[in-house]
Amino acid sequence: MKPDDKSSILAGAQHKRRRPWPLRIVGGCIGMLGSLAVIFCGGFLLFATGIPRTERPPQHTADGIVALTGGASRISDAMDLLARNFGNRLLISGVNPATRPSELIRLTPEYEKLFNCCIDLGHQALNTTGNAAEIAQWSRALGFKSLIVVPSAWHMPRALVELRREASDTELIPFPVVTDRMREAPWWTDVQTAKLLMLEYIKYLAATLRIRFEP
Repeated sequence: MKPDDKSSILAGAQHKRRRPWPLRIVGGCIGMLGSLAVIFCGGFLLFATGIPRTERPPQHTADGIVALTGGASRISDAMDLLARNFGNRLLISGVNPATRPSELIRLTPEYEKLFNCCIDLGHQALNTTGNAAEIAQWSRALGFKSLIVVPSAWHMPRALVELRREASDTELIPFPVVTDRMREAPWWTDVQTAKLLMLEYIKYLAATLRIRFEP
């Protein structure tokens, strides 16, 4: 048999073994989706395990303190920081427009004096993006260059992403508030906590991508 004949036979065999192009495209898509799933799950594990389970005092004082509404402990912890002179003034962002200072005073009577001098209520924000805009506007109006940020621990990554966009010239000092749910048991042992963290991780990714690719 001539060498050319052998080459033709081998080429024909390889052509027969080659998968049709639709199958090759499907296989490539499945492989890509698998890789994305691995990256997504790995990122979620890093996100979830990075959320603190204990509270620590801020590293240093700041010009102002901002609390993002969504949990009563956030507001009381922020007021406590203000009372301990960690900041000169406090903004509670995202307060229901119908809520008045007197209602918050009834919930935290020990901080009544602070309401008369050093606490502002922000009624404009409806979500984290709105919180960031409201906080940045308040901070610029007062000439503040540093802020202690008080959200829940699981909400901190997304809050910082939004705030860094709106107040890029301001030093942000995180003070994550740890809820009882996060403190009592590891997140992977509770289905509801795991769902909460997964939803927050998706929102964090969406906020990061939106800010990165917006004009």
